[in-house]
Amino acid sequence: MPAFQCPALAPASVGPSDEAYKSKPDIDGAFKFVGGQRLPWAGETTEVTSPIVDSSTGKRTVIGRVAALQEADAVEAVEAAAKAWDRGQGKWPQSTLAERIAAVRRFVELLTPARGSIVNALMWEICKNSTDAAAEFDRTMKFVASVIETLEGSDKSEAFGSWTTVCGVRGRVRRGPVGVTMMLAPFNYPLNEMYAMMIPALLMGNVIVLKLPAIGGLAHILTVEALEKALPAGVINFVTGAGRKTMGPIMKTGLVDCLGFIGGAKATDALIVQHPQPHRLKVFSQLEGKNIAIVLPDADLEVAAAQIALGSLTYNGQRCTACKLIMAHDSVAEVLLEKLVARIDALKKGLPWEGAAITPLPEPAKPDYLESVLDDAVEKGAKVVNAGAGGGSRAGALFTPAVVYPVTPEMRLFGEEQFGPVVPVAKFSDTAEIDAAVRASWNGQQAAIFTTSAAKAAPLVDMLSTVVGRININSQCSRGPDVFPFSGRRSSAMGTMSVTEALRAFSVETIVAFPDCDINQQIAEGIEAEAKFLQPIQQ
Repeated sequence: MPAFQCPALAPASVGPSDEAYKSKPDIDGAFKFVGGQRLPWAGETTEVTSPIVDSSTGKRTVIGRVAALQEADAVEAVEAAAKAWDRGQGKWPQSTLAERIAAVRRFVELLTPARGSIVNALMWEICKNSTDAAAEFDRTMKFVASVIETLEGSDKSEAFGSWTTVCGVRGRVRRGPVGVTMMLAPFNYPLNEMYAMMIPALLMGNVIVLKLPAIGGLAHILTVEALEKALPAGVINFVTGAGRKTMGPIMKTGLVDCLGFIGGAKATDALIVQHPQPHRLKVFSQLEGKNIAIVLPDADLEVAAAQIALGSLTYNGQRCTACKLIMAHDSVAEVLLEKLVARIDALKKGLPWEGAAITPLPEPAKPDYLESVLDDAVEKGAKVVNAGAGGGSRAGALFTPAVVYPVTPEMRLFGEEQFGPVVPVAKFSDTAEIDAAVRASWNGQQAAIFTTSAAKAAPLVDMLSTVVGRININSQCSRGPDVFPFSGRRSSAMGTMSVTEALRAFSVETIVAFPDCDINQQIAEGIEAEAKFLQPIQQ
């Protein structure tokens, strides 16, 4: 079967800045990282492969290996975290905010030299192109800096961050850690999505078990040395291997106080119910989205086509924030379709270091799934309208984007999250059809409205304001900037991700309070001078 292959087939046009990334990584993750130590591993290992086919073998290129941890190993990891937590009395939760900030800054400093290796691992393992892979690392480091800056200013910005008297009671609030936190993140942004949870949780004093994604986990293996040097033992612990063998046993111990999960709703539910006391499990989740783009009759169709193409197919459409269903008014649908197809067909396809917009898909089963939803749509009356897409569109793991029209509610593509380079376009004649689609949907992440009329946009904004977490006007769906809240409803999220909200998600308010009188004020001043919990963040 024809396939996109590694080094021998890379074209001569590769830019000099990307030349180094043509060399495949060989990352040895055959160890346990538990209790602050890299422990030897003599058990089974799992080969990590790239969707880029090795021309010498005709198979997926092997780029590393990780330890295939079993149930006992997973339990060892959460027990190491529980030891570091020590019921809230461990070194990390009892350290000052200033000390934790210094440790995280040290971690970033130690991690920076590994940038090139991490970018290369992302390019080979998940086939993110060089620009996007580098942006993931750089954006993550900027996110860390922003969270620290926000935390350092929180004494002044937080309600009751300083001593406040209300009805004769004087009090001051600080946020403290939740406890042992288990985190899982997806393959598409394995570093950024994990750190968007991990860094705020760390700064608030939590200890963490990271389940590395089966695809995209090698980038984390490259962070171990920095974690060893920057953080106390047991504050971060890795679990590699099959999630079905490891995650359930961890939850069943009852040692997990908080779950941070970015992925699928079914997997989240399956973990929660295995906790012996789910009522005390704090859950933060960012899950699926079937984001809708609505194109009204008066829309600027050039803007709509450009933003929908970008929103649907950045990183092959493998983003929860991708536009996954386009509903265009029937008076403009055909013209929009023509403009959209022209933009999508012009996208460069190839290997990650070639500057390609469309790259091989990392999930081995994904091309077959995409073909199945295309077949379903075609059987029910839709067409794949762009040449070279759909049937026969695969070259190994490379899947040529398919624009499908007209998609109707009885087709799988109308309701299922495709999470790949398939762009379903439906048409409507009345906004009641949009209302019906929104009412029937399981998702509640984002929507986009394309129009030049405030009067026409306003009713849709009102309708969507109780359904989704973000409404975009004449723009693709997006998570950033990171200071903006990233939320969702229905089965799309539990909790809000942002620079400020993530700190709240992985913490609990604790107030020190007393009747406001002279003697108590003197006692409070003494406590403030001595207690780590109340010491100023910026000395």
